[in-house]
Amino acid sequence: MNWISEVVRPRIKTLFKRETPENLWIKCPDSGQMVFHKDVEANGYVIPGSEHHMRVTAPERLRLTFDEGKWLDVALPEVAADPLKFRDEKRYADRLKDARAKTGAQDAFKIGYGRVKGLPMTIAVQDFHFIGGTIGTAAGEAFIKGAETAIEKNTPYTVFAASGGMRMQEGILSLMQMPRTTIAVRRLRAAGLPYFVVLTDPTTGGVTASYAMLGDIHIAEPGALIGFAGPRVIEQTVREKLPDGFQRAEYLKEHGMVDMVVHRHELPETLARLGRLLTKQPAVKDETAAAPVRPVAEAV
Repeated sequence: MNWISEVVRPRIKTLFKRETPENLWIKCPDSGQMVFHKDVEANGYVIPGSEHHMRVTAPERLRLTFDEGKWLDVALPEVAADPLKFRDEKRYADRLKDARAKTGAQDAFKIGYGRVKGLPMTIAVQDFHFIGGTIGTAAGEAFIKGAETAIEKNTPYTVFAASGGMRMQEGILSLMQMPRTTIAVRRLRAAGLPYFVVLTDPTTGGVTASYAMLGDIHIAEPGALIGFAGPRVIEQTVREKLPDGFQRAEYLKEHGMVDMVVHRHELPETLARLGRLLTKQPAVKDETAAAPVRPVAEAV
């Protein structure tokens, strides 16, 4: 055995080895710029310079929106995990198990109740990290629970949409969530409560064909992809080249499909202002001075 090459040298290498975190840097999809992850996180997951809006998890979205990052979790109904015993390349039950382990969430929706710039509000957030934010029975029940909570608390209902569409592993049960969520929106209207939709990247499929386009006001984050079918499918269907920026938030605003495009940093103030306007509440000078909600550890 060569003592110098096989013992001493490996020990010297391990002595000076430095561990580098995998998520230390983030590459901007628009500019290719490399940015420190901590800088992006501190900026609300908006890349400094290019202003590209990164996708965020549901808990992070609630933290960025509610006052002081505090809210009250709304307990969601339990549903059958795999009603059709579906299997393709992998069992649906295993897909759910993997998604829950990866995200720490039970399904694609998370509901919170709290104050946004002092205004009580119920917020539902779709998490694209959970099987592409697709909608099944659990997500449909969560949306309805959020609407019921808004009616019970007499607050505006805001939904942050981010989805690839309906979850086909649940078949017709998934598609039935489209009319069910539509009925929940009608109940909000009957109660005279505002319903706001914030379209984030991406919002597509059956979600766009249902509750994501039924809001009293539609807000989009900059650069968000919004549509039903993908651009390639549309081009193959109509056999025409689509315009630049087709299905992006700015293009849809220009063509009347979206009411406003709002930077992530300005969303809480915008939602609070619209909520006060539609509920006929006076504006407050110091919006952060309102009484805080109960801590997140409590449950509805």
